[in-house]
Amino acid sequence: MKKTDYEQTKALRAFAFFSSLVLILTLASAFLPVHGEEEIYDQVLRLHVIANSDTDEDQALKLKVRDAVINAIKPIVKDCDSISAVREAVNGQLDTIRLAALEVVHSNGYGYDVEVVLGRESYPTREYADVCFPSGDYLSLRVRIGQAEGKNWWCVLFPPLCLESASVKNDMEQSFISVGLDREQYGIITETDKVKYKARFKILELLSEVFN
Repeated sequence: MKKTDYEQTKALRAFAFFSSLVLILTLASAFLPVHGEEEIYDQVLRLHVIANSDTDEDQALKLKVRDAVINAIKPIVKDCDSISAVREAVNGQLDTIRLAALEVVHSNGYGYDVEVVLGRESYPTREYADVCFPSGDYLSLRVRIGQAEGKNWWCVLFPPLCLESASVKNDMEQSFISVGLDREQYGIITETDKVKYKARFKILELLSEVFN
């Protein structure tokens, strides 16, 4: 083989290699988190109510406290249209929320204390209605009843899914889009059966583990 033929063959192989690499990266990019999809973690406020224990009585009390907390929060966040506004409003009324929970505890004959904390909390993968949130750290309002050693209950306060019971898919989508998530981001937490979103969902979880 002449030198020129060898050089041409080498160049063609290099071109084929780089063309294949570009194709692979292009295809892979469809599955990678884009459009700021990690903002899912930063645009949600979750409510976490933890029972004193797993006895039937304490679990029933937990649900009563949950109802009282949700009712107390509704007027606090009713005019909030962003996660920053919700954070500020809730943080300024933690005592009000705690007293609402404490009143239910005492009126039901228990002497448990109640702790209410607003901060980042690590969650495993969780489903709520038609939404599945990737594991990671979220802004969370934790309501700890007594020893807080029982099973917990959680929902999404913002967007106000557990305040408005937005069970209709279109209403839920509008709730998330209205607070800043785009349809691609919304797809990650609702279209988890689709390969593209399933891959992005898992990558978000892996990135969360690495950086947290």
